[in-house]
Amino acid sequence: RDETQFVLVSFDDVRDTTAALKAYRERARLENPAWTLLRGEADEVQELAMLLGVKYKKDARGQFAHSNLITVLNAEGEIVHQRNGLHGEVAAAVSAVRLAAK
Repeated sequence: RDETQFVLVSFDDVRDTTAALKAYRERARLENPAWTLLRGEADEVQELAMLLGVKYKKDARGQFAHSNLITVLNAEGEIVHQRNGLHGEVAAAVSAVRLAAK
């Protein structure tokens, strides 16, 4: 558990500035160093999303609709588990995290 890292990547390269991500980190209480919030250029984020199988689309209001895909990577950056959705049983994801930490 102590070695697990969580990474959130923003789709919004315009509004999610470093300051905006810092404010989000505080609002969401993600001060723990295990959490990393990232932003990048639109083409870089799109490439990462494609590699991970995340689909997203910007609407007319500038909001993003996106798949709720949780991806577990091992220390080498390889996908060892993916979970679609935020609800339901998490045992497989927990097992993947434990195995990835070994």
